Amino acid sequence: MELQGTVKKISEVQSFASGFQKREMVILTQEQYPQPINIEFLQDKINLLDNISEGENVKIGINIRGREWVSPQGETKYFNSITGWRVEKVMDGNSTEPTHATPNQSTATPATSNTNPFEEEDDDLPF
Repeated sequence: MELQGTVKKISEVQSFASGFQKREMVILTQEQYPQPINIEFLQDKINLLDNISEGENVKIGINIRGREWVSPQGETKYFNSITGWRVEKVMDGNSTEPTHATPNQSTATPATSNTNPFEEEDDDLPF
């Protein structure tokens, strides 16, 4: 899965006695109702955030993980986490198009100017 948005916050590396390390980043999605999403980067993936700055537009490859926990009182609770494994800077800032699609759309623009734009739009839909 992927998430795209603007980097709102990047935390410092957190190290634990067991040797486990994590670093968190919050992105603000770019949609009608922007959402702040916290993403964890674990172990060797923490270095992916070294070249990322707050305010940049990024696309992040993520995994959603879940776990079950039973309290001492016997109550079962479920927790989710979002773990990042890839980060790409997005130069155009457009949240609806992946970075690699930008050149294809630039080359498609002259072709659509010679044809009926309404017919071409129907053909370009990704679904």
